[in-house]
Amino acid sequence: MTNRTYTLFTAFIGVICGYVIVRSFLFADSLTVRNDLVQGFLVGAGLGVVAVEILARIKATRVNGWITVFGCGLPGNDIFTRAACARIFPGPVNVPQEAMYWKTGHGLGHTLSGEHDYILHFPPGGLPPNDAFWSLTMADAKEHFVANPIDRYSVGDRSGLAQNPDGSVDIYLQNAAPAGHQANWLPAPAGRFILWLRVYIPGAAILHGEYTVPPVIEARPSR
Repeated sequence: MTNRTYTLFTAFIGVICGYVIVRSFLFADSLTVRNDLVQGFLVGAGLGVVAVEILARIKATRVNGWITVFGCGLPGNDIFTRAACARIFPGPVNVPQEAMYWKTGHGLGHTLSGEHDYILHFPPGGLPPNDAFWSLTMADAKEHFVANPIDRYSVGDRSGLAQNPDGSVDIYLQNAAPAGHQANWLPAPAGRFILWLRVYIPGAAILHGEYTVPPVIEARPSR
């Protein structure tokens, strides 16, 4: 389920819950114990989904088209906070001191697509600070790995990325291999895709919110 579909689904649930609540007040005489229980269960579950979606949007930090959440994985988090983190980052989530996560959103004004070529440019000294390693992973719109001719699904500090003369690093995000830059190529599908950035044992700049992941920029107009 894509973000757009999930958002529309959540809005639909909210409308249904609102209708049931209003109807319960206006037509209270027609309710039975059975109907009360069924409607209460459905409304409670629906409002839970809506609450998680709202909380995820509130807690999310959006910068340069990336989304992250500070404080995920902490043992004292309440169930709604945990659900909000899981909404954005499905799967196991570590405490911030062990790992931080980012996911691409909609900061470019359009969804990332293999119909375009993109570059993720890290300036000199601008790679994610860490005491372990970092990785950038490609996935299609359904959050599945992308089959590609070189069997490359992620790149990172252990990938042998080539540096530019000034020490900066460019990662090429596109469907076709970039001429002369295949070492820094993360293959994209022909259609929509998303990116995950994971940093393990992140540096102090990340933990203090001082590090900013650079934007994904379009390299040239669509082919």
